[in-house]
Amino acid sequence: MDSFEINKVLGGLLGTCFIVFSIGIVSDALFASPAPEKPGFIIEATEPAEGGEAAAKPEAKPIAELLATADPKKGEAIFKKCQACHSGEKGGPNKVGPDLWSVVDRPVAEHEGFSYSAGMKEFSNGGKEHWTYDNLNHFLTSPKDFVKGTAMGFAGLKKDDERADLIAFLRTLSDNPVPLPKAEPAADKPAEGAAPAEGEKPAEGAASAEDAKPAEGAKPEEAKPADSKPAEAAPAPAEDKPAEPAADKPAEDAAPAEGEKPAEGAAPAEDAKPIEPAPAQ
Repeated sequence: MDSFEINKVLGGLLGTCFIVFSIGIVSDALFASPAPEKPGFIIEATEPAEGGEAAAKPEAKPIAELLATADPKKGEAIFKKCQACHSGEKGGPNKVGPDLWSVVDRPVAEHEGFSYSAGMKEFSNGGKEHWTYDNLNHFLTSPKDFVKGTAMGFAGLKKDDERADLIAFLRTLSDNPVPLPKAEPAADKPAEGAAPAEGEKPAEGAASAEDAKPAEGAKPEEAKPADSKPAEAAPAPAEDKPAEPAADKPAEDAAPAEGEKPAEGAAPAEDAKPIEPAPAQ
């Protein structure tokens, strides 16, 4: 191969590379997609609570409280989602799921003519478990979480009001609807520090009257009497009174009169000796 043939081959390769790069540049200009100013979806990661664990979920409301405000009419509209797999009339046929007539308080996995999954049979415990209001509430929230191994593919109703409306409608699918559960009243807690009523036990941690007694061997604190010394009287202001004659003042060592208390510092009468008369000169 001479040099002319080599030049043709190299020229063809260079031309092909040039065409390929040109097409890439033109296609980028035609189909350019500018980046959006704001993202369409913002994914916020939930921060774990202290200790590395996620925050605990709030407790679900009791079914009795939910059914107190439930509307069966709204539940009838929600039941249309279930009609693809269940029938609701008396003596209705079994579809993908069993007939739901009189399902409230019916034994689990005991409807005649339907083949239940192994997980549902295990949950049934031989028919001892019933579809109570509470069981229906938990099952309709998330069937696969409540009954492990169930073949029901329904994702569940997460909203409390929708779930309560549906259960209220299922209750009406019966000749004798099961009475609604009664909400338990909240127990009145006694105020802290208040003494328990007669017959009631004191709250835990509260000290009883027996605990208030001093320990055995310990001497109770004696109440100290108040200082019996009278307060010193403030000196009275001097008054312009005429001086009393010295003869009228009793001697300092004289005995007090009968019924009077001796003055402070005065010697008692027994210690006072009579003055002996001087002998006559």
